[in-house]
Amino acid sequence: AAGGGWPAVCEKFRAARTLSAVESLKDPETEPYRSKYSARALLQEVKQLLSAAEEGGEAVLAVRRAVLEYELGVNHTDTEELSAGEEHLQRCTQLLEPHRLSPDCVSLYIQAQNNLGILWSQRDGIETAQTYLESAEALYNQYMKEDGNPPLDPSEHFMAEEEKLTDQERSKRFEKAYTHTLYYLAQVYQHLDMIEKAAQYCHTTLKRQLEYCGYYPVEWARNAATLSQYYLSKECFMEARHCLAAASVIFSQAGQVPSAEDGDETEPDQQDLPERKAEIARCWIKYCLNLLQSARKLLEDNIGELDPDRQLELKAQRKKEEDEKEKGRKKAVLFGTSDICDSVLAMEEKVSSVYPLDFQEAREIFLVGQNYVQEAKEFFQVDGYVTDHIEIVQDHSALFKVLAFFEEDYERRCKMHKRRIDMLEPIYTDLNPQYYLLIRRQLQCELADTYYEMMDLKVAIGNRLEKLDSHTVKKINSLAQFAIKYYELFLDSLRNPDKVFPEKLEEDVLRPAMVAKFHIARLYGKLITSDSKKQLENMQTSLEYYTFLVDYCEKYPDAVPAIETELELSKEMVNLLPASMERLRAKM
Repeated sequence: AAGGGWPAVCEKFRAARTLSAVESLKDPETEPYRSKYSARALLQEVKQLLSAAEEGGEAVLAVRRAVLEYELGVNHTDTEELSAGEEHLQRCTQLLEPHRLSPDCVSLYIQAQNNLGILWSQRDGIETAQTYLESAEALYNQYMKEDGNPPLDPSEHFMAEEEKLTDQERSKRFEKAYTHTLYYLAQVYQHLDMIEKAAQYCHTTLKRQLEYCGYYPVEWARNAATLSQYYLSKECFMEARHCLAAASVIFSQAGQVPSAEDGDETEPDQQDLPERKAEIARCWIKYCLNLLQSARKLLEDNIGELDPDRQLELKAQRKKEEDEKEKGRKKAVLFGTSDICDSVLAMEEKVSSVYPLDFQEAREIFLVGQNYVQEAKEFFQVDGYVTDHIEIVQDHSALFKVLAFFEEDYERRCKMHKRRIDMLEPIYTDLNPQYYLLIRRQLQCELADTYYEMMDLKVAIGNRLEKLDSHTVKKINSLAQFAIKYYELFLDSLRNPDKVFPEKLEEDVLRPAMVAKFHIARLYGKLITSDSKKQLENMQTSLEYYTFLVDYCEKYPDAVPAIETELELSKEMVNLLPASMERLRAKM
């Protein structure tokens, strides 16, 4: 070949790769693809030189051509010229087709299919992408079964003998290409709503990235934390905790160690570390909250109180299962090498992954959740992150609510609900009604429900007394008034600009509105007064709210399933109240 023979060809090839991978990172914003275009020109020159450099016969030439087609394909994809990119990648796979299972070609072939997969997902051709990626996966498995020796890395086709890679390095690069296949497949399955399969592939990808040390800590941690949310939705708390513990451990490497992903450059986006850390904290909050709420579902009786028989039964069952279960499931999901494993285990031991069955156990999980609330709030402050901040406070309130379920002492339970009021009310008061209608509605309902719950608890405490003292009466009435106030605020938010309540309620507010009406009716019935005239008025108001429910469901029967229990009770009250009112009038 002209001008320096084969070594010169290799040199040009290497220069093109450096331009593409290293120099292009420094390209100015005005010419973002400058280096990519220079690299492309060099690759075209290498392609011309190839036919002149006849070395090693037809087969070798075909593979070298395929490498160039591959590089050109990726180059065009990088510069957003998808059709040209596709043509080059197709040519690459055509050249390799007959030899795709040979150690010389298999890695290149898989990488070409990966890139065709990426290219088609950029075009929203998800099914086509799936076909390419699944075929790459099948090829990897077939090669490993039939041959299994570390295959050549595509770059080696343009290297002198003495530069060739070690088997260890070859294996690492081949496995990395396959990890990419699985990573893209996970995303494809997620697009196609094959959630179970997506999670399984995501888990395998994360596992392999740790095994072969090819990952960016922050991105890895984010993906692991996202995967934990899938396991939560399936109530797989052990797996969810494992993912979160691993996310926290790997995240702590960020900015300390240069990662092994493509040489030693550090991960992009180091500046938003505090935000990423706060996001992981939020995933931990959801973990604690979900674990407590699932335990409540198991333990509650039909009126939402803790069922002591059920509690004993579950404790006995847990004792029996505990020893068998841990061992079996642990093996399946573990991430990472031994030193990472130790840190992950230490992290896992800080919080349980089995259902809490009494107050003590629930409180430990609650406290972990509460610590993560503080951590998340440090970043997501009211100024600048108002919706995130409120969601975190709502989660904090939900943690108190579910902890109260486990508390037997009514006074202490009341104090927990008071904590919820104290964190939610200031936020509610500060929200601009114009912009935050939906969040204000959520908070109105939650504040009303919390006051309602406290009122019920105070009534229960009062019932245990010989005689109701005036202090308890005042307390009950004031809690009831606050609950009524917030339910009314919520119902008023449904009125149109002329202050008229809607004839027919929208699907999403139907149940909350009906429950609000029902609770207001009950609250008027609970108000304590020695003035008979006032008592009659309260009964009358109560009757009007119960009647609203009954009339609405007669007019719109499709509303019934949403509020069956409330409707039954309302019908009873509509029948009973008039008679009680008559008796009171007679007494007066």
